[in-house]
Amino acid sequence: MSWQISVERTVAGLGFDLVDVERSARGLLRVFIDRIPGHVYPEAQGDGEFVTVDDCEVVTRQLLLALEVDGVAYERLEVSSPGIDRLLKKEADFDRFLGQSIDLKLRLAFQGRKHWRGLLGKGGEGWTLALEGDKTGSEMNFRLDEVQEARLVPIIDFKGRRDKARAAG
Repeated sequence: MSWQISVERTVAGLGFDLVDVERSARGLLRVFIDRIPGHVYPEAQGDGEFVTVDDCEVVTRQLLLALEVDGVAYERLEVSSPGIDRLLKKEADFDRFLGQSIDLKLRLAFQGRKHWRGLLGKGGEGWTLALEGDKTGSEMNFRLDEVQEARLVPIIDFKGRRDKARAAG
């Protein structure tokens, strides 16, 4: 069994979505996990939609055992959340984040550009991107095999945090 399958099975078995795995120079194995919407997590890990430190600890402990059993060579293991600019790789990722603003990089240029930003939608034979900043409401269609990379556009709302803190206090 390859190390990728071992990582995939372990992460999925714990109720998390495997977003990405990277192997870097000098033996670093980096695993990015996300919570699955609607999945109930143990109370000790907290509730909410975002990955917690406790989630990463649970996955790390289990991966250490699984990788040892499978004889996977690595120097250091890192388990973390995908971050606020989460990578979209699988069809399920695109389904999950419909209506969200994404940055899209195409494999081949379309209208002289590879980089696009807009709201993700679904239509026709694939996906749509309602182009940001386009006052005419233009959309472009794309298939997943045309995508080099897609990421969520980070939303940083410090004001929202302040408003929540005032309401709680």
